[in-house]
Amino acid sequence: MPKRLTRSGNSLVLVIDRPLLEALGIDADTELELSTDGDVLVVTPVRTRKRKKRTAELVAEAHEQYAGVFQRLAE
Repeated sequence: MPKRLTRSGNSLVLVIDRPLLEALGIDADTELELSTDGDVLVVTPVRTRKRKKRTAELVAEAHEQYAGVFQRLAE
């Protein structure tokens, strides 16, 4: 999805369309972290510790439940 920056006062603004916001689960109150490798701009939602912990738990559960499947796929 090609985008252009929009001028807002002395700043430039990147407008993110609603479907993408909804897919990422972010809104106007979500804190974002910006980083770059010198070529690519990466915009990452800052997740709370509680959310990170829950995600780690879900990954561990999936790994436990589907470890055999993952192993067969890796082969």
